Parts: sequence; C-alpha cells; structure tokens
Amino acid sequence: MNSAASLLDPASNPTTYVVSVLALYSDMPDTPLRSTPQDQRQARSWFDGGIPLMVVEAALLLGSLRRIRPPGVASLPRVRSLAYFHPVVEELLENPVPDAYVQYLRSRLRSIFDKVRPTDVQKSTFSDDR
Repeated sequence: MNSAASLLDPASNPTTYVVSVLALYSDMPDTPLRSTPQDQRQARSWFDGGIPLMVVEAALLLGSLRRIRPPGVASLPRVRSLAYFHPVVEELLENPVPDAYVQYLRSRLRSIFDKVRPTDVQKSTFSDDR
C-alpha cells in the first residue's frame, strides 16, 4: 500500500479511524449529533488497542438495536457517550460475529428506522424546525 492510500486506511491512520468511529456513532439513533473530547479519546483508545473498525461498527449497531423498546414500553434515555458502547465492543471481541451478521445488523436497523415517523427521528443541526 502506498503512503497516500495508507492515509485513508482507518486501520493504519488514527485520525481516519477516529473520524470514522465518530461518524458511525453520530449516525446511530439516540446519540448526540456532535462528539465530545471524551468520545474522541474513546475512539482513539480503540485504535490504540487494535480494535478493528468493523468490530466497533458491529458494537454500535448491536448496542443501538438492543435499546429499541416495544410499543407501550418507556424508551431509554439518550446515549450521551461513545463509552456506552464499550461493553458491547468487549463482548464482540470475546465472541466475534461474521461479516454477514454486520450486514444483517445494518439492514435491521435501517428497516426499523425506515418505519419510524419523521417526528420521531433525531433532527439534524441543519433542520429548519430545530
């Protein structure tokens, strides 16, 4: 891999890895639109620990899906920190899931939130009605 390509590879570039993790995190339901310095440190610690980006993504997806409550059951408070997902990362390191399962988690989360009414979805900072 040439040096230009390695700059864009999250596995070899801490900045790219952290930015990728924070982008995934902010795309999850019930997470803040902006990351904090603590979130950045958590992402960097995963990079320093050699945690593959795919494991982090699977943990974010799985953790988000586990938070979904059936109708009539009170929803959980919003996630305030990337550290919320740390136990799920640890779980997936002990019990890895196949890549196909990550694809399934993506489609499952997408299908659930495609059914949600627009008023139930977290608003963007660019939304006119925020």
